[in-house]
Amino acid sequence: MSLTSQTVVKSVELPCSAAAAFAFLADGRNWPRFAIHNIFAIRPGDDGDWLIDTPRGPGRLRLRPDAASGILDHEFIDPREGRWDVPARVVPAGERAIFIMTLTRPTGMAERDFVTGLALLDDELATLQRLLAAPAEDRLGATAGG
Repeated sequence: MSLTSQTVVKSVELPCSAAAAFAFLADGRNWPRFAIHNIFAIRPGDDGDWLIDTPRGPGRLRLRPDAASGILDHEFIDPREGRWDVPARVVPAGERAIFIMTLTRPTGMAERDFVTGLALLDDELATLQRLLAAPAEDRLGATAGG
């Protein structure tokens, strides 16, 4: 598969309010619950970043949430794939929410690895959708590594 662009936009409709989706996503402790292919465990770092265990080794997650605007930009630092600056946003859609991310292939990453990673991300977004379909009290369950 040949991509016509090095940048791809991914989105998923979430079966909860934008406020609930944002609160869930802005809490780094929740990321291993849906980012099942990329984050195995997470713990707070000293500088507000999150230290993560990835399938490729230790990394970092830096969340830059702004609840007023729904912006959830984040930086994912992977020990092998490099640094991903990911513009993201939670947008209200009636009683639901849309989570949107823009991903640009890091310099030096092979196109096939980027395509494979996007397929894994699709699975992670489907997991997020299933998690947020659960009753609110179930969404607040135990978090991995936190």
